[in-house]
Amino acid sequence: MDNAIGLIELSSIAKGFEVTDKLVKAANSQLVEAHSVCPGKFIVLITGLVGDVEKSIDAGLELAGHSLVQKLVIPYIHEQLIPALRGLAPVDEIQALGIVETFSAASTIIAADAAAKKTNVQLIDVRLANALGGKGYFTLTGTVEEVNSAVEAGCSTIKEDGILIERVVIPRPDPTLRSSIL
Repeated sequence: MDNAIGLIELSSIAKGFEVTDKLVKAANSQLVEAHSVCPGKFIVLITGLVGDVEKSIDAGLELAGHSLVQKLVIPYIHEQLIPALRGLAPVDEIQALGIVETFSAASTIIAADAAAKKTNVQLIDVRLANALGGKGYFTLTGTVEEVNSAVEAGCSTIKEDGILIERVVIPRPDPTLRSSIL
């Protein structure tokens, strides 16, 4: 079972491919995604056991050099995080809708993990930087109280870094909005 996630964000697309190759060869971690993102950067996202993810990220960092923008390792992630990142979160119904928008891929992951761990909410989707001008966002659902608590928890983990753009909680989303989310 994957219980950790790692991310390296680079300012160079070419260096991104090279770093990806090195870090996937370094340990038994699984590649979630590796591709260019707006605005002309590259992200590598992996998952696996904590030790494997740490070893892979360390190997990638050795090569990243001045191209490194941001790195992240979160041990013991919430079980909903990987399916939401892959767009495979099984959500049948949206009660209240929470949305958190950030300036970076790493901050989105940190906030989404914290939000999911806080209360009994369901992550719907986690979007990282692609076609978003380098920003990221995640959506979640649950009762109004749970969503408010989860959004607050996610935002408080990144608030001091100055990378929170906006947070919104919609108590009863219109059915047409619901259909565009699911």
